[in-house]
Amino acid sequence: MMKMENEMNVNVPLEVIKASEIEPKEVKWLWYPYIPFGKVTLLQGDPGDGKSKLMLSIAALLSKGEALPFTDEETEPMTVIYQTTEDDADDTVVPRFNSAGGNGENLIFIKEDEKSLSFGDNRIAEAIEKYHARLLILDPMSSYIGENCSMNNANETRAEFNHLIAVAKNTGCAIVIIAHMNKMRDTNPLYRTNGSIDIAGAARSILAITRTPNKEVPAERYMVQVKSNLAPTGSAILFEVAEKGVDFISEMEMTAEEAFQSLAPKMGRPSDKEIKATDFILEMLKDGEMLSSDCEERLEAAGFKKSTIKKAKKKAGVISRKRGFLWYWSLPMGDIPRE
Repeated sequence: MMKMENEMNVNVPLEVIKASEIEPKEVKWLWYPYIPFGKVTLLQGDPGDGKSKLMLSIAALLSKGEALPFTDEETEPMTVIYQTTEDDADDTVVPRFNSAGGNGENLIFIKEDEKSLSFGDNRIAEAIEKYHARLLILDPMSSYIGENCSMNNANETRAEFNHLIAVAKNTGCAIVIIAHMNKMRDTNPLYRTNGSIDIAGAARSILAITRTPNKEVPAERYMVQVKSNLAPTGSAILFEVAEKGVDFISEMEMTAEEAFQSLAPKMGRPSDKEIKATDFILEMLKDGEMLSSDCEERLEAAGFKKSTIKKAKKKAGVISRKRGFLWYWSLPMGDIPRE
């Protein structure tokens, strides 16, 4: 015991480095601004929300060198490593990947027959380097964080993540961890991550998937960015979970908080101004989409404050979609007033 204490108190020579001596590096992106190369990204959602299908659709595009959703940057075909304990490769993962049009030569799996993988397993770095993988997907987090690690213990989870963070940094590979969210539905999306808050702290980007309030199309989902350390927060993405994978529909002007609140029970009684602003929006958009700038201008000209417009927009179920460089407002089909 005395020896351990002495080792902990060994004097280490002081060394410092000046900022002027550090060469700044530009962040490289697999999918800007959602998934950076050389970093760990967390993708979370409730069971059945399409997390795995989303990542397999992304993997399929990368395997062919095709541009990712809402980008126009095609690349060389990339190797993707996909590890999962929730679905079998032969009857679920590979059929889904093939349905999404992926190139099976560029999707590989590390065999776990003799020993299960964990964040600190040296086979991860070895596989990335040997096969020049540019994306590693671990699904779900709870299966790979380590059997002796308590996800609620900050010290243990940080130590496990440090292994993976080092692998991402040393290889330049983008690492995406798929995780289930906790049941704290009334809290900030950042705190919906299962386990210690250090898990959310370790990821440079956190993405979340949630269902939309559009009951006409129950397969619709929002992908929102909950955390973005390396770039401005990205637009929300509206997509639909389909038999063959995922159909990407549009970018949307929506925060993670707004996406999750759209499913929450509506509490309190709206003010008269809010009701009038909501009716104004419904009437204004009944014939189809309009430029968001024109909508806001009309509402302000009618005497509505920005705070009232924001609440009324949410109450009316307005969908904001980006076309080119412009944003448009529209109503869900089921909410358009009928004559």
